Amino acid sequence: MKLLILNGPNLNLLGTREPATYGRTTLDDLEAGLRRAFPEVTFAFFQSNHEGDLIDRLHAAQDERLDGIVFNPGGYTHTSVALRDAVAAIDVPVLEVHLSNIHAREDFRHRSMLAPVCAGQISGLGPAGYHLAVQYFVAHSRLSGDEAL
Repeated sequence: MKLLILNGPNLNLLGTREPATYGRTTLDDLEAGLRRAFPEVTFAFFQSNHEGDLIDRLHAAQDERLDGIVFNPGGYTHTSVALRDAVAAIDVPVLEVHLSNIHAREDFRHRSMLAPVCAGQISGLGPAGYHLAVQYFVAHSRLSGDEAL
């Protein structure tokens, strides 16, 4: 199984940026934790603060024949039609993940532009949300035909 963990703007600052909201876990900690928890998965990790780089990485995932993408689009969640279109344009299933509960925050964060074109959304569970997203892909890869994806 090959999965991409894709992180958007400001997630490079995890651990130091608004720790009351996002916690003290760094992006490196999160990546190491996924590798430890899922040794059977081959991970690719990518973070960018630039929308076009995220779009290019989504497109590349299609060519790499990845089994899935766990995507935290950060602030682009609520504004980016271009990222929504990139997710819709590829055949690789995408799970949207957020560390904080976007539905319990400011009104403008309640709407995700990407959720309608994603396989699902996990929000508000901190780093465990990434683990649950990977667990989803692992569990569903065991089903014949991957009907649930």
